[in-house]
Amino acid sequence: MHIGEIIASADEPLFSFEFFPPKTPEGEQTLRSSLEALRALEPDFVSVTYGAGGTTRDRTVEITKWIKQDLGIEAMAHLSCVGSSREELYEILDGIEGAGIDNILALRGDPPKGESEWRPHPEGLSYSTELASLISSRYRFCIGAACYPEGHVECPDKQLDWDRAAAKVEAGAEFLITQLFYDNAFYFDFVARARAAGIKVPIIPGLMPIRSLAGIERMTKLSGASLPPALQAELERVRHDEAGTLSLGIAQTTAQAVELLHGGAPGIHFYTLNQSPATRIILTALKTARLA
Repeated sequence: MHIGEIIASADEPLFSFEFFPPKTPEGEQTLRSSLEALRALEPDFVSVTYGAGGTTRDRTVEITKWIKQDLGIEAMAHLSCVGSSREELYEILDGIEGAGIDNILALRGDPPKGESEWRPHPEGLSYSTELASLISSRYRFCIGAACYPEGHVECPDKQLDWDRAAAKVEAGAEFLITQLFYDNAFYFDFVARARAAGIKVPIIPGLMPIRSLAGIERMTKLSGASLPPALQAELERVRHDEAGTLSLGIAQTTAQAVELLHGGAPGIHFYTLNQSPATRIILTALKTARLA
């Protein structure tokens, strides 16, 4: 089923999870255990990432197909432009279509490991907007795209970045999922600007529960997201307290989700890092409060 249809027919906030294809047998077991644990919460959909340079392409399709067909959860495969010509992208899309997958998150993608700059394939695409156009011109997938409430880390001009979000919608994106953020003001401002610019598609906030200060410092550096000073101070206070950091992360993300849902967000997309405990606790709290 198309995720756009799921969103349009929902009479309450939806929620979804993002996972990445594991590289080891231990990682495979962790992923399967997490999916089984979160399956009971009846997510509206699950997305599976696409490794830098397309390194997990086959595993992405395999796991997305398994989630949809074996677990009975609607699933979305990520697809990026990195390292592929147009013809290769058509071949990949044919394979995704043949696997019975209906939804794709169209991304530019990150540089392959070991490379600091993103370079397009000489016979490929340079932007996710082009990928969305390529997909919509030949296939009937439901297309999602990413957006950046604080602006893309490589784009210092926020207005240009916001214009690119509009271009993705014009190219065929039926919904947007945000990069992680920790200050809801950025989300609400982005949505207001998007609506003023005529962007009418659902904009789903993406949240990542904090598990360690070192981990979130690494993620915010990569993404360009910022930490509010009060949150940063509390994280410093529990820097060497693993249980305290996890508890703070759960409390912070729960409060953030509550404010977002009360403010009109259509749902929450959780970046799980293939871990289930924090997300499960947060969603249980939201469901108990009848907010999800």
